Amino acid sequence: MLQAITITNEDILQQVKLSCKMPEIVEQIVSRKVITYTAEETGIKVEIEELQKAADLFRLMNKLTNAEETWTWLEKHSLSLDDFEEIVYSGVIFGKLSQHLFTDKIESYFFENQLDYAGVVMYEVVLDDEDLALELFYAVKEGEMSFYDVAHKYIQDTELRRKGGYLGIVQRKDLKPEISPAVFAATPPQVLKPIVTSKGLHLIFVEEIIQAELDNKLRNQILTNLFDEWIKQQIEPVELVKNFDSGS
Repeated sequence: MLQAITITNEDILQQVKLSCKMPEIVEQIVSRKVITYTAEETGIKVEIEELQKAADLFRLMNKLTNAEETWTWLEKHSLSLDDFEEIVYSGVIFGKLSQHLFTDKIESYFFENQLDYAGVVMYEVVLDDEDLALELFYAVKEGEMSFYDVAHKYIQDTELRRKGGYLGIVQRKDLKPEISPAVFAATPPQVLKPIVTSKGLHLIFVEEIIQAELDNKLRNQILTNLFDEWIKQQIEPVELVKNFDSGS
């Protein structure tokens, strides 16, 4: 049995290639370079207090409560203290640039896409037999069975069955186009007539319709979406020059 194994930078690069993760890693590198360049061009600066606050938050999120745990974490990920500072700095730069570019566009984007952010509290059972789906629909509608009983009997996935088919709060934009109109036209609480999609026949119970509200959580979500879309637009025309050996 091997007593010691030496791992080189070449080994790591080769493993990245073999894992077929190279495209996404290259995209991350390009994104970071584009963001850093744009931040410099825009004149965005990072203050020491901002870095310290971000570093404290990073350690808190990673449960690094003292210096020893931080050093252990750095060693585990083969990171130096300079690497740690770069991670924190990049996070601050990304955040400040996204706010600089899109903070004043959040409200208009929300109102233009308000319907997409409406939510529904729903339960679902997907069946593959149309006659059975209709039979169960009428049974629930007439009060002969509860939706929970249907879910408990016909859902194969253990966790979803235990939750009675509960999908949580689902946003309109995350629903299939065949399902969304019927769901948001419902008068809760209401069971919907089976809806056909490529997955089968969807028996859905709509418990509540939740109108979109521009709270802090949604603001951050929209900000992230706008920034991600901006990054894609920026890197699409970039000419990529790979300066590493592709033969090993």
